[in-house]
Amino acid sequence: MLVLASASPARRRLLEQAGIPHRVQVSGVDEEAIHQPDPRQLVQQLAQAKAQAVWAAADEAAQPVASPVLGCDSVLVFGGETFGKPRDAAEATARWRRMAGGWGELHTGHCLLRPGGNTLLEVVTTRVVFAPVGEAAIAAYVASGEPLRCAGGFALEGRGGMLIERLEGCFSNVIGLSLPLLRRWLLD
Repeated sequence: MLVLASASPARRRLLEQAGIPHRVQVSGVDEEAIHQPDPRQLVQQLAQAKAQAVWAAADEAAQPVASPVLGCDSVLVFGGETFGKPRDAAEATARWRRMAGGWGELHTGHCLLRPGGNTLLEVVTTRVVFAPVGEAAIAAYVASGEPLRCAGGFALEGRGGMLIERLEGCFSNVIGLSLPLLRRWLLD
């Protein structure tokens, strides 16, 4: 059974839909405490910190870790700027005004710690092309509250899916973790 070191309901749903047995153990990592200007390195460090925190908690509880632990983290890079979750509705609105009709890269860092000390690390990147939407669509989407809970300020699997023109790369990566990568790590 996989241990998911994340509170993300979207990641949990992806694992459930893929039929991957798992349990959730939130890492408690303070994401704001990790600073890294390179977005790919940032998500990798955050993913690794989350997986290691869950692994260490099991060690401290004197419970041998018998399952792989998966940590993930995502950010959107748009116009050279790194976007995590918007702080508030005003920030989400400002971002969407910039993103509408443009494109960005969604980076997700993955870290899988396996019993026996094997650590796997990888960042998966997907290009996201945003629809050229107007003020009314942006206002309605921000009013839904959904953008405030998601890296980049959108949820592909939710209402935000209507605002995405197309993707280039891994679909599930934009939701929170790359299922093709996880398949390779767990099954190949």
